[in-house]
Amino acid sequence: MERRVVYLCGLAGFLGVLAAILGFAAEAKHIRPGDVTLTDNGTCIYPRSPALGLGLAAGIALMIAQVIINTAAGCICFQKRPHASGSNWTIALVCFVVSWITFIIAFLLFLAGAALNDQHGEENMYYGYYCFVVKSGVFSGGAVLSVASVSLGIIYYIALSSSKTSATWGGHQNQGIALATPQVPPQSTQPAFVPEDTYNRLRYP
Repeated sequence: MERRVVYLCGLAGFLGVLAAILGFAAEAKHIRPGDVTLTDNGTCIYPRSPALGLGLAAGIALMIAQVIINTAAGCICFQKRPHASGSNWTIALVCFVVSWITFIIAFLLFLAGAALNDQHGEENMYYGYYCFVVKSGVFSGGAVLSVASVSLGIIYYIALSSSKTSATWGGHQNQGIALATPQVPPQSTQPAFVPEDTYNRLRYP
């Protein structure tokens, strides 16, 4: 495996793990129903929470990892499928699609959780009988999906790189075989001249 592939996969993996850690930290720090104070006049008093910054940082880290992988590998839809390694190409295609799906869901969970958790100070009760808080599992779900997205993206990058390498090696190998083919000189079709006395001696010994 090339050093460039190892370096980029390591960087993307680090950012994916960082996004997951930040997501779990936001899950631990987000506002819960017990943290909200309800006044006598029906006002919800929310404390400040670092979940907003943690959720945004997790989304940014995940987005950078996705950009790095797809910039290095390129979009699979613009690349010609090599015939030499169909299995690697299929794996790359599946991982590419699923990686983008999980990325979009994880990114939206981080942003939505951060935005909905950004309630501090005094707020009126929703529908007159409850104080809104972000449900548990939003940030942790984004953290799990971010790991899945980056892992599938790394597999996509490696499989696509292996597919290109196999196709290039197969082309060079076929070219070498073609160059090693022996050249047979063309045979002459003109009749050979035999002297008349030699012909007579062969005919009448």
